[in-house]
Amino acid sequence: MSNAPGAWRTRPEELTGSIAPVVTPFTADGAVDHRSLANLVDWQLKQGSDGISIGGSTGEPSAQTIEERAEAIRTVIKTVAGRAPVVPGTGSAKLDETIELTGAAHDAGADAALIITPYYARPTQEALYVWYATVAAEYPDLPIIAYNVPSRTAVEIAPETVARLHRDVPNFVGIKETTKDFEHFSRVIKAAGRELLVWSGIELLCLPLLALGGTGFISATANIAPAATKQMYDAYRAGDLDTALDLHYGLHPLVDLIFVETNPAPVKWVLEQRGLISSGHVRSPLIAPTQPGQDKIRALLAEGGKYLSPVDDSDTIAARTAANA
Repeated sequence: MSNAPGAWRTRPEELTGSIAPVVTPFTADGAVDHRSLANLVDWQLKQGSDGISIGGSTGEPSAQTIEERAEAIRTVIKTVAGRAPVVPGTGSAKLDETIELTGAAHDAGADAALIITPYYARPTQEALYVWYATVAAEYPDLPIIAYNVPSRTAVEIAPETVARLHRDVPNFVGIKETTKDFEHFSRVIKAAGRELLVWSGIELLCLPLLALGGTGFISATANIAPAATKQMYDAYRAGDLDTALDLHYGLHPLVDLIFVETNPAPVKWVLEQRGLISSGHVRSPLIAPTQPGQDKIRALLAEGGKYLSPVDDSDTIAARTAANA
């Protein structure tokens, strides 16, 4: 059953499970490939992903214009058509761009906005508080989720800052934590309270976070193994820890694959090889996987291939293109 776009805005506590942070496909000459994006989203939902995100780190946001990102968000929301929540990344290093893109997502019917800490500038904790409070005040009916990824931004949002925002800002509902400091996860939940929604963006910490009261995953692994990623969440929630652990360890080779070279280049290469997108093109400064990288990817695919989600002939971009011809 489908909902109207934006239906989850009033019930963000239902943004649980595996929210897939999909790549932004480009054509071979570098333009945003909306047909491949729609195809990828349809396949993700067919494979059981609980929601879709576009425009996080895996989506190469810093290599796109604000309008390109807005158009990609609109394509995702139109394709999803209320079948699942859409939680796009709308952050930038600049406040005006963040407000503009968050507004575009709001108007298109996004269910929440995932906003990265502003990168490069290294703002103080007070500055981060003002940043998030300012954006949230612009769109008070849109749930706001912070995106903490210090390896890319050179700044970490402190547990106390998260707690303060959660206390003071009615529509600040949660955080995606992409830090390998697992103690940080616990301190964030302790400081803010267990009603805070917390997703893991670190692939090998997705399952452990659930034991601390986490909400779910926004994991790049879901780009190539959406069904297994979703099943890991479901198994844990059902109390089947053995199955959840089997999936956690079984997915290790695919997690390693994602980071053979800079994410999302390996993921896009695999998606192109499987026919889900028309091209594995990544924008500069990234490059497609080198030959040694491709060799490593193939070896890891051989090791973890049973956990890849199936691709039927009807799932391919070639089939979609033929159907629309």
